[in-house]
Amino acid sequence: MKVAFACSECFPFVKTGGLGDVCGSLPKYISDLGCDVKVFLPLYGGIQTLKHNLLLNEDLTDIPLMIGDVEYTFNVWEGKLPNSEVKVYFIDCPFYFHRETPYTNDKDEDERFILFQQAVLITIQYLKWSPDIIHCNDWQTGLIPAYIRTTYAWDKIFENTKSIISIHNIGFQGRFSPESLYNANLPIDKFYPFGPFELNNSFCFLKSGIIYADLITTVSPTYAKEIQTEEFGAGLEGVLQLRANDLYGILNGIDLDVWNPLTDHFIKTNYSVEDIENKEDNKKNLINRIEFVYNKDIPVFGIISRLTGQKGFDLLKPILHHILENNDIQLVVLGSGELQYEELFKSAQYSFPEKVFFWSGYNTELSHLITAGADIFLMPSHYEPCGLNQMYSLNYGTVPIVRDTGGLADTVKDYHEHNESGNGFSFKDYLPDALEKTIQRALYIYKDKKIWNEIMIRGMKEDFSWKHSAEKYLDLYKKIIN
Repeated sequence: MKVAFACSECFPFVKTGGLGDVCGSLPKYISDLGCDVKVFLPLYGGIQTLKHNLLLNEDLTDIPLMIGDVEYTFNVWEGKLPNSEVKVYFIDCPFYFHRETPYTNDKDEDERFILFQQAVLITIQYLKWSPDIIHCNDWQTGLIPAYIRTTYAWDKIFENTKSIISIHNIGFQGRFSPESLYNANLPIDKFYPFGPFELNNSFCFLKSGIIYADLITTVSPTYAKEIQTEEFGAGLEGVLQLRANDLYGILNGIDLDVWNPLTDHFIKTNYSVEDIENKEDNKKNLINRIEFVYNKDIPVFGIISRLTGQKGFDLLKPILHHILENNDIQLVVLGSGELQYEELFKSAQYSFPEKVFFWSGYNTELSHLITAGADIFLMPSHYEPCGLNQMYSLNYGTVPIVRDTGGLADTVKDYHEHNESGNGFSFKDYLPDALEKTIQRALYIYKDKKIWNEIMIRGMKEDFSWKHSAEKYLDLYKKIIN
């Protein structure tokens, strides 16, 4: 089976969030199941061609492409996903992609990804490679299912090609002015109220994908249900309800080549469920690294996150100082985002310098040190399509506290709700009081090291590898081909 992955980010080349992790891992596991897999990605200016051993394909240069009435050209570079034979094709158009960040608020953001999506299909044509499946990811590739049914339907290379679109976060939809449709080289007569391209008088890339794709997936079973509701559907719930029979929730996996306490080269002492006591060395190392005073009886809370309201920090804001004043804990925070939440943690660090450490930005090494060294991982998201950090934490024996939503609900089982056999702690009501009570429940159980150890072990015994998820995707591929 031939599978094309179209995506706007892919680790280790470019990553801004979970999408990059998924597209850097899932294709390798699909390939391991016997598929011929190729990944297609923009060549952003920040991707270092020498570092990643990328080579310009001399047969794929100066390829013309129309955006509206203007002709552009692109080149194609090639590389491979690390530790695999999966080829990655990079669409190189400096005018559109050599910018400071992968995504922008520039007025031609629509054109950037219109070019990318058409370039993917044109590259496939030049390769004379007829994919059975084109697996699209989020709005940046949402027009591809429409293209292969309309503009590019003339080419027999796509005659039997089926498409899937995966929704990683329905809050990002690629909505542009109606005039944008003229740049897209798509049938203009398909734009009308409630039509396949229209959403509230905007040209919506994601809606197009939902309408035209053969199947729709999202990144957890619970999120698949949530996005069909007004609360979480972000205006697309009605469209998703119409296609409910074609919508599947498949939990993301974690890349055990990167996130595995037994082999992690970032941490001081490797460990597994068999020698879980060695995790304490990593707690000691983390505390020494941030120059705090180590005490094995003081629980360390970890946060690794974009600092936004979606991640639940509006719940933490009114209670953080109270929690720090009244509990003997330490808190290590890694992240950046909205100014109000950066200021929240800066203020907490200033007020409680012996309890709070805040690193503004992202640091790969520190993210691994926190995951291995913390006792408790805090992730109180308002909504969370899947979430990976809670799965990393469970895999490392770091007990998560989460809100019961999306992928968090599918992976974290509350200790008390599951008759004292859960692997973490969770709460349902999106209220500061509910979060604080859950933290207090966890702190109370933490004092009983025997019970806490059992919770840790249950988390580490969970299997969140990509293998199971990849098999489910393969089943869906077969389903739509047959």
